[in-house]
Amino acid sequence: MMRFPRFLRLLCAAAMAAGLLGGCASVTPADYRGEKPTLALESYFNGPLTADGVVFNRSGKVIKRFHVDMMGTWKGDSGTLSEHFTYSDGTRSERVWHLQRLPGGGTERRYQGTAGDVVGTAAGYAEGNAFNWHYTLALPVDGTTYHVQMDDWMYQMNDHVLLNRTVMRKFGFEVASIFIAFHKP
Repeated sequence: MMRFPRFLRLLCAAAMAAGLLGGCASVTPADYRGEKPTLALESYFNGPLTADGVVFNRSGKVIKRFHVDMMGTWKGDSGTLSEHFTYSDGTRSERVWHLQRLPGGGTERRYQGTAGDVVGTAAGYAEGNAFNWHYTLALPVDGTTYHVQMDDWMYQMNDHVLLNRTVMRKFGFEVASIFIAFHKP
């Protein structure tokens, strides 16, 4: 059996590792730079909106459906988004986001936000028609509250429709995902 010199084995291992790491490179909003329409939270989430969504368990089964009535108001770079959820099982909940557009330049638009069930501050940025938002949500399930990490992606399709996909993780493992279609009159 032929053995390759040690330096050649190391070179091959380094090349394979670089290929694997390159394949793991994550998508960022910068990948959508130039896509239209340009998503600005202070424009899209201003005024009345509705949304419909589903929650999937980690196997991909729909475990909950919901409808949301929302009202967004902005004064300068500060906004409030009031969300009123009605779930398929008849339960209801509310979330009020306090949003802030941060100073910056170029095509990148940075935002942060807080809400009653958000642990700490949500942070994200938009470029082109895409927005990526990261935060920790205090999620009540059967009498216990779990802190789950939310990786929220929004894509503005046109002046009226925005699509949202969220992956929920606990200890780095996906536990659920959410798909939402926002509708603006």
